[in-house]
Amino acid sequence: MPPQVQKSECPVQHDDVNPLNMMPAPNQKPAPDQPFSLPTTRQVSTIPKVTEDGSRDFWVYPSQQMFWNAMLRKGWRWKDDDLKQKDMDDIIKIHNANNEQAWLEVLKWEALHAKECSDPRLKSFGGKATAYSPRARIRNWMGYELPFDRHDWIVDRCGKEVRYVIDYYDGGSIDTKYQFALLDVRPAMDSVENVWDRMKVAWWRWMYSNESIIK
Repeated sequence: MPPQVQKSECPVQHDDVNPLNMMPAPNQKPAPDQPFSLPTTRQVSTIPKVTEDGSRDFWVYPSQQMFWNAMLRKGWRWKDDDLKQKDMDDIIKIHNANNEQAWLEVLKWEALHAKECSDPRLKSFGGKATAYSPRARIRNWMGYELPFDRHDWIVDRCGKEVRYVIDYYDGGSIDTKYQFALLDVRPAMDSVENVWDRMKVAWWRWMYSNESIIK
């Protein structure tokens, strides 16, 4: 029988920070000085997650209310910005679109190991906005801007953990799909296998770019 498809929240066992996504327990309560009400509905992502019994389960994005509370925990105060209710809806859509885009980029890398694993899943993730990756720093030394955010994702490749580094760069205006960030997604150079994958892809990109120039 095929595995059962479920829709679940992040697996939080206590009130402490959840190690899988570095977030506290979901807080759907309005803040004391909140200027307007926010929806508490949550969208199910297309990103599969690791489960104890192997069932098919997906990560669930935060609601607008959860995102608001998360920003307050990080020191943001709404009175400092002219934020409207519609802005929170846009923020959530941009956040979700960025993650969906990132997962699609991860799957491109995972396709190199399709014979080994046809069902990679996201095990955990965390933000490291100010911990710039070596690649981002080198780009900055060359005159390019630093990313405005960084995530590290741990992907379960059928029992093997693979770390991915995702740098988010400002891509300008937001398109109709709520995508504006330019994503630099790649396996972390912390294993021989990841380094080999990076070398192969770099070679393919160089080879095919030269072919297009010759043609």
